[in-house]
Amino acid sequence: MKLGIVGLPNVGKSTLFNAITNAGAGAANYPFCTIDPNVGVVSVPDSRLNVLQKMYTVGNKVPPIVPAVIEFVDIAGLVKGASKGEGLGNKFLGNIREVDAIVHVVRCFENDDIIHVEGSIDPARDIETIDLELIFSDMEMVERRIAKVTKDLKGDKSLATELDFLKMLYSVLEGGKSARSIAVTEEQAEFLAPLNLLTAKPIIYAANMSESDFIGNAENNPYFKTVTQIAEKEGSEVLPICAQIEADIADMDDEEKLMFLAELGLNNSGLDRLIQKSYSLLGLISYLTAGEKEVRAWTIKNGLKAPQAAGKIHSDFERGFIRAQVIAFSDLEASGSIAEARNKGLLRTEGKEYIMKDGDVVEFLFNV
Repeated sequence: MKLGIVGLPNVGKSTLFNAITNAGAGAANYPFCTIDPNVGVVSVPDSRLNVLQKMYTVGNKVPPIVPAVIEFVDIAGLVKGASKGEGLGNKFLGNIREVDAIVHVVRCFENDDIIHVEGSIDPARDIETIDLELIFSDMEMVERRIAKVTKDLKGDKSLATELDFLKMLYSVLEGGKSARSIAVTEEQAEFLAPLNLLTAKPIIYAANMSESDFIGNAENNPYFKTVTQIAEKEGSEVLPICAQIEADIADMDDEEKLMFLAELGLNNSGLDRLIQKSYSLLGLISYLTAGEKEVRAWTIKNGLKAPQAAGKIHSDFERGFIRAQVIAFSDLEASGSIAEARNKGLLRTEGKEYIMKDGDVVEFLFNV
């Protein structure tokens, strides 16, 4: 999974990126500090892997844990006119096309020492600024596709349906609405997918607040309320966060981090909450494989059947799928071992139509 972190300059975007990835992107009090997109890969926290690791440890042989990962791309601060090349716009808009979802960092804090590029704090205006740049960029993409389909239509009348959809899509964008706002049919989804539109990507708004507002007072922050209202209208997710707290805990070990968060009355870090939101937004779950060689989490779309899930490990697993030995993690943990779970009849044999569930511990049998 790849998430693109975007926002206007000086909203705390790169501070947040640095904190959650420790990748060392530049964070300074001026626009365009981040000249190239910075990429950081983080592990998805999953305590179930630790339980399985202990279960499959034999003597001194401890199986390594391979967690699922998320790739974060920090994309330089966009400004008004980015779609026309203002600032460093076009290049960065291209980078956003490669991500699965967008994390839009919105400034919800006052600080006279950190200059806002527009001179004042206004989340609605900031969100609209970014949205319009993404829409303008998408309009260009759709316009180019319309021109190509119109040209090809002369020799292939079957393209008429696609052309009608593209014209409707362009009209929606021209009206200042995102591609996400359109309910599409299966056929239209096939027309939409190759365009890789920026405004078709799901969004999480990260409302970046001061520490005093974030701790126990987020609901009273008027800027946060504004972001929440916007997110609710368009069916997006919103995440209250304090980039400064994330920066403070970035270099702590796990024990220190937990103690620090507990003192603040927090159960988990912003990164953990962002990952949870991302999985929910994209409809993702994890299944697990475990043995003496390795304990691993695999990220799949919710609703995927067993053969396709097996294909995440290797295409041969999907091609030659025979069956899957499956047990729910909770049942395996309660049993203490796979042998005991088998004795209790908790280990199931599932076929090609089985729909995977989050936390399934699986062994795939295949033949090619």
